[in-house]
Amino acid sequence: MTHHHLDKAIDRRGMLECMGWAGTGTLFALAGGIDASLTLDQALAATPGRAATEALPVKPFSFLQISDTHIGFKKEANPDVVGTLKETIDKVRQLVVQPDFIVHTGDITHLATPEQFDTAEQLLSELNLPIHFVPGEHDIVDGTDPRAFLDRFGKGAKGDGWYSFDANGAHFIALVNVVHLADRGMGSLGADQLAWLKDDVASLSASTPIVLLSHFPLWPLFPDWGWGTSDGAQALALLKRFASVTALNGHVHQIQQKTEGRMVFHTARSTAYPQPAPGVGPGPGPLVVPPAELRSAIGISNMLVRQSASPLAIIDRTLAE
Repeated sequence: MTHHHLDKAIDRRGMLECMGWAGTGTLFALAGGIDASLTLDQALAATPGRAATEALPVKPFSFLQISDTHIGFKKEANPDVVGTLKETIDKVRQLVVQPDFIVHTGDITHLATPEQFDTAEQLLSELNLPIHFVPGEHDIVDGTDPRAFLDRFGKGAKGDGWYSFDANGAHFIALVNVVHLADRGMGSLGADQLAWLKDDVASLSASTPIVLLSHFPLWPLFPDWGWGTSDGAQALALLKRFASVTALNGHVHQIQQKTEGRMVFHTARSTAYPQPAPGVGPGPGPLVVPPAELRSAIGISNMLVRQSASPLAIIDRTLAE
């Protein structure tokens, strides 16, 4: 498996090659546990290795977010979700600088059948990169049984699939909010997972950058459509002492962003099909756009985690760019 650390300065051309492909998305930067980031021009000009930078706990690295691949979906909004996922995989493999790993924030499949899981597993293995998964509601059999997902993608996880891991000084927390749904179809975490989360972060320094992964948004993006987590505020309260918290999710198939204090929330596009903007139309669901416009509405996100003293800047690009 490729495992590339960004321990050298990236020249301007190299960064442009890295960021300028179809499907590249978000550029994140964390400065030693302080919410920070940089514009693209600043990223291109940045040169790690100075004494002040070396003193910070986060070593520069990058990772990609993929979400809502919906393998098995064959309706008008995108009759070839395998094809658009293959396009995405090809573009990732062509990156001049390979990411350290990938996070997939759920709805790997559309109906959680063994055949769909087989296809998804085979396709995603072509990335030749470590992948960290959280389930979406479409990966849960009969809406309550996560075992098919856990058998494929959640080995070693706790409960319904939650876990954490560390990467170059940042702490990643994968949360599951799709097994037990709440009012209006919103997600929920439950008492057991919240207790685990409290214990998981108890020993961490407040300067440790935290990255949360979930399928449903942890913030109330649009509760009337179920776009939120009923007890998400309780989870976020456990993380208020941290100087940098970035929450990444899927589910809504579009870019939605929010900054609240030192917490940044960012939802990812799908590689399969778009959904309507919050409150536009009768409700959520696959949004049919002209075939020529589809690749302008789907894509993935690219995160570069490195030291900086600038405010957080997020850059998203679609599969068509």
